[in-house]
Amino acid sequence: MKTILCYGDSLTYGANPIPGGARHPHEDRWPGALEAGLVGTARVIAEGLGGRTTVHDDWYADADRNGARILPTLLRSHGPLDMVIIMLGTNDLKHFLGATALEASYGVRRLVQIVRAHAAAERLALPKIIIVAPPPLCETVHPEMLLHFGGQPAIDQSKMLPHYYRVRAEEEGVAFFDASEVAQPDASDGVHLDAANTRAIGAGLVPLVKGLLGL
Repeated sequence: MKTILCYGDSLTYGANPIPGGARHPHEDRWPGALEAGLVGTARVIAEGLGGRTTVHDDWYADADRNGARILPTLLRSHGPLDMVIIMLGTNDLKHFLGATALEASYGVRRLVQIVRAHAAAERLALPKIIIVAPPPLCETVHPEMLLHFGGQPAIDQSKMLPHYYRVRAEEEGVAFFDASEVAQPDASDGVHLDAANTRAIGAGLVPLVKGLLGL
């Protein structure tokens, strides 16, 4: 059985777009939907944390949100891995962090390098890697969420993530998936996904994952 690590933020965690709403159940989170679609051929580990960035420190929470700093620990604790799927970058668009899609793509590239370096240091087979461009932000009725991200410029930058992520994936020789082709955020907060859209990402990844892993 293959082992897949899904590395992400609140979209991987299964955050509810309705303020105060319950976390989506396991089967409605995209890693859970991916595992179901692989019908017993892979164990899918959902490693999602709200607010996680690619490489930036964010001191608003007690948990370490710097994806580059915590990734080596997770690679060691969950390894050996056959695949790592990275869906991060939305939080990088916050105006007090990187704020651009280009810089978010550089952060994702750094994560790819960390995965490769870990495998080399441990003398492990290099996991297959998929870079996933998260769905774009959208207009919202939430009084603060979009302001937290920096307003309309954040929406505009989020729509550029697929372009830059595809470029980085081609440069690094890894696979790419554009989640905006199958999922869109809920206007309740403009960032997070309802259950159906969250599941759609996992279902959409199934053919790509099967092809890469030979399942």
